[in-house]
Amino acid sequence: MNAPVNLSSLRLFDIADDYLNALEALAEMDDLPPEAIADTLEGLAGAFESKAAHIAAYIRTLEAEAAAIEDARQAMERRESALQRHAMRLRDYLKTEMERTGLTRMKNAWLTLRIQANPLSVVIEDETMVPERFKQPVTTIKLLKSEIGKALKAGEAVFGARLQTSTRLVIQ
Repeated sequence: MNAPVNLSSLRLFDIADDYLNALEALAEMDDLPPEAIADTLEGLAGAFESKAAHIAAYIRTLEAEAAAIEDARQAMERRESALQRHAMRLRDYLKTEMERTGLTRMKNAWLTLRIQANPLSVVIEDETMVPERFKQPVTTIKLLKSEIGKALKAGEAVFGARLQTSTRLVIQ
């Protein structure tokens, strides 16, 4: 008799191979009682189901961790944005008060402050009045996949597009 097999050491594809090999072998045996066939397949199916359930549980753990990271990332982005807005408001406040008092240069042991002129920048007051030689047309194309899908489902031929069926794993 064979020694018991430790399922945790077997990989799912190994168990699947064993199941398929057993199906093949059982199909070739004519004198095997139906109970023996059922017991063999039930044992192999149970091993596969057990391993599959463990993998599915691990998938859920990974997805939950990824969701938690996404939530934390969004919270950090909100915090970053709030801090940047607050710093910009304080920067504007300090600049305004320095200009208002005429104190445009300050220095202490930690830092130096000064009001500095920026380089010239272009301000567009009315885009329609700007001469054509300063304009460049920009064309973007957006494919309407839902409309293409409706047309294909209705039997219409849409060159360059086709419907495709796929599958996904649902873990509940």
